[in-house]
Amino acid sequence: MAVNLPPPDPAALHAVPGVELGVAMAGVRKAGRKDLLVMRLAAGSTIAGVFTQNRFCAAPVVLAKKHLKNGVQALVVNTGNANAGTGKQGLERARQVCEALASHLDCDAEQILPFSTGVIMEPLPADRIVAGLPHALMDKADWLSAAEAIMTTDTVPKAYSRKVRLSGGTAVVTGIAKGAGMIRPDMATMLGFIATDARVAQKSLQALLARVAQRSFNCVTVDGDTSTNDSLILAATGEGPAASARRDLLKLEAVVTDVARHLAQAIVRDGEGASKFVTVEVARGRSEEECRRVAYSIAHSPLVKTAFFASDPNLGRILAAIGNSGVRALDTARVDLYLDEVRVVHAGARDPGYREEQGVAAMKKPEFKVRALLNRGRASATVWTCDLSFDYVKINAEYRT
Repeated sequence: MAVNLPPPDPAALHAVPGVELGVAMAGVRKAGRKDLLVMRLAAGSTIAGVFTQNRFCAAPVVLAKKHLKNGVQALVVNTGNANAGTGKQGLERARQVCEALASHLDCDAEQILPFSTGVIMEPLPADRIVAGLPHALMDKADWLSAAEAIMTTDTVPKAYSRKVRLSGGTAVVTGIAKGAGMIRPDMATMLGFIATDARVAQKSLQALLARVAQRSFNCVTVDGDTSTNDSLILAATGEGPAASARRDLLKLEAVVTDVARHLAQAIVRDGEGASKFVTVEVARGRSEEECRRVAYSIAHSPLVKTAFFASDPNLGRILAAIGNSGVRALDTARVDLYLDEVRVVHAGARDPGYREEQGVAAMKKPEFKVRALLNRGRASATVWTCDLSFDYVKINAEYRT
């Protein structure tokens, strides 16, 4: 059950001028479920992307990175099969899908961006996807249906939408994402697609997306594993107002960040088996990088995360994670630690006023904050994570059965 994450309200998801969505049931892995999404883009759209850092990146990632520099006409996304660890055959089958869609749209295969998610090291059933394309192209889907079509172990579709007032008028920003496990920095087994009708130069859009990713999808972790298929795409169709002036670009970036952060946090809230949503904040460090390092050391620790699940304020586990973060010359005698507003550690030792029941009360809540003060500078960083439960083991042990 997702943590405080209701399904999106379809009425709150704004259509993006210049984006056409189509969904089909191609039977990629299971019959009778939405598993194919086609996103058509208006001519002249600009596209930006960031991708997995995993060296075993999937065939569609390889092609998408190559095709990104072309005048992209459409995106095609399948769930149920990751097409990763599939060698030359995987590349050939991903190209086959691109070629098939390109033939329908009367464009070049290099103008199609392919994306896949699902089981790794199984041959992509390209024939089923190709057969499903005409159905997706005839469909007139909305953003909620699109979000449903890219789900794997997700229990809730993830979609969010905002509007922003620019100098030349109001622009729309709408996005969808999927992901529930194998989530950590440098993207994860997540796919994210955000679109706006603002008109933005490609170079500006790519720089904007890189900053957005650092403040959203690269601030979440479920289990510390980085997958092979991570992709985040931002499309600007140019059907709305221009965002060329610095002021407009900053306003657009703020709203895109809000949409991306909402989607990233939704992934954590829907982490496989998650019952707690935890904000880990590290402050008063010498640099944002060292604060982030400490935050991830806490958020990645299986011992810390299982303590979260049990509502057990086993403070030694958190301190051990801080000490194991690799921060040079960290003076542990200056570290303070809070659970929500309760100071549990002062000057590197148990706070004299802290009572165990205070820690239990904080950790029993479905959402709480772990805040570490390094007291050696002015920098800070925040990471969002979840607990590690019995269900996480069950879901992943039975993933292919």
